[in-house]
Amino acid sequence: MSKKNIVIVGGGSGGANAARALSRTLDSSNYQLILINPLPYRIWLVGTLRAIVTNDETLKNDVMISYDKVFVNGNGKFVEGTVKSFEATKEGGTVTLESGEKIDYHVLVLAQGMSWTGPPAFPRTDDGVKEHISTLHGQLSKANDIVLVGGGAVGIELAGEIKDQWPNKKVTIVHGDKHLMNDAYPVKYRKAAEASVLARDIKLVLDDFVDHAGTGPVNGITTRSGKELVGADLVVQTRGPRPNTEFVSASLGPAALSEKGLIRIRPTMQLAEYDNIFAAGDVIDWQEQKQAAKSSAHGLLVAANIQAYLNKGTLKPYKGASEMIVVTNGKAGGFGYLGILWGITLGAWFARMVKSKTLLIPMFKAEQGL
Repeated sequence: MSKKNIVIVGGGSGGANAARALSRTLDSSNYQLILINPLPYRIWLVGTLRAIVTNDETLKNDVMISYDKVFVNGNGKFVEGTVKSFEATKEGGTVTLESGEKIDYHVLVLAQGMSWTGPPAFPRTDDGVKEHISTLHGQLSKANDIVLVGGGAVGIELAGEIKDQWPNKKVTIVHGDKHLMNDAYPVKYRKAAEASVLARDIKLVLDDFVDHAGTGPVNGITTRSGKELVGADLVVQTRGPRPNTEFVSASLGPAALSEKGLIRIRPTMQLAEYDNIFAAGDVIDWQEQKQAAKSSAHGLLVAANIQAYLNKGTLKPYKGASEMIVVTNGKAGGFGYLGILWGITLGAWFARMVKSKTLLIPMFKAEQGL
C-alpha cells in the first residue's frame, strides 16, 4: 500500500513547528509528511526590519533559513510552491499548486499566514526577496523625512531601527487611533509606547490617516484631516496584515471564513466540517492577537492532535494564551506587556533582555532545527 500524505501548507511559525513535531512521532512506514511553502526558506519576520534598514548580510542570513533541518531524522519532504486550491472530502483530498502539480492528502494543515504591505511584504521568489530588501534599503537610506503609515508593532519597530541607523533622519508615524497599538492592550501600556517613541525624537500624528497607497518616494503628504507633512519624501506602509485565505474561500466556500477572512475552527484546531483538515497560526478565527509565539503553540497542538486523530485517540482543545508582547525600539530600547494579574507594563530593560538585542533569532533557529 502507498503511504498516506500529511500535508502542511505554509512554513511559518505554525507550519514549521507542526512539521518538526510531527516528524518526531509520525509512523514513516505508513505516512509521508510534506511541507509546502512558496520560498525554499523561512523568513523570520521579527528580524527583517533591522535586516532591511542595516542591509547586514549576516543578519539577512540569520533571518532566512532553509527547511533542510526542520524534519527530525529526515522524516519529511519539502515542496517549494504556492497552493492555488484544494479539494476536500472527509476522507482526504488533493492540493493543487500554481505550477499545476497536484498532491494528494489524507490530513491537511492550513498554516499559510498573512499577506502584508510594506517591508514585511516579501515576494514569493528568492530574486524577488533580494530585490525587495535592496529597494527598501535604498529608499530609506536616501530619504530625509520618512512617514510610516501605521502605529502598530511594525511601525514602531521600523521607526526605532531607522533612528538607530540614521539618528538625524526625521521619522513620523501616522496612526488611525487615539493611541499607538490597538485596544487589545490597556491605555497605560499604549501611552508607555508613545513615551518610548517620542523619546527617540519620532513624531506622532494620532487619530488620523494617510490615504496614499503603497511604499515609495513622495513630495509631501497631506493626511485625511488636512495636516500637511510638507517635507515628507518617503512613505512606508506599516499597516497590519490581512489573512492569506482567498484560496480557502475559493475551495470551501465563504462560510469557511469569518467576516474578517479568518478560518473558522473548532477548539481542536479542526475545521467545522472536516475532521481531517486543521488550521494553525495567524489565519485562524480565534480571539487573540496574531503573534509568532502563539502560532508556534498552535503548530505543536496541531501536531499532537493529528497524531491523536490518526491513532483514533482524544484530541486536546486549544485554550488560548495570556496576551504578551514585546516591541523593540532599536537595539537598546522598547517596552513590554504581560496580560497577567492587573496587566504589567515593562520598560526598555525587559525589551533588551528578551528581544531587542537578539530579535529572538536563537529561538527561530531552534525551530528550524539548528
